Amino acid sequence: MEKKMGKKVEIKIVAEEAVQQGIYANMARISHSPEEITLDFIYVHYGPPFGKLRSRVIMNPKHAKRLLMALNQNIQNYEANWGEITLPKPPEAPEIIQ
Repeated sequence: MEKKMGKKVEIKIVAEEAVQQGIYANMARISHSPEEITLDFIYVHYGPPFGKLRSRVIMNPKHAKRLLMALNQNIQNYEANWGEITLPKPPEAPEIIQ
């Protein structure tokens, strides 16, 4: 729900079934210009190595910052419920050829 001039406004969100099922990505690439931030979600197959762009989301910097804040809050909530998420030492990033 969103507040508009003191009143709660409900926004009904609809999505096609394929979108509701989501996609799997094991890599993300982020780029930006002064006006936009682009998030590329990629599936990388490691044997033999190749990558496939699965989805691209383009947003303005204010929306990207709101997304960052929401992700941070959700990670904190997740860890409060199920424990700290530990990350292994990151592997050497593969070179991306476009």
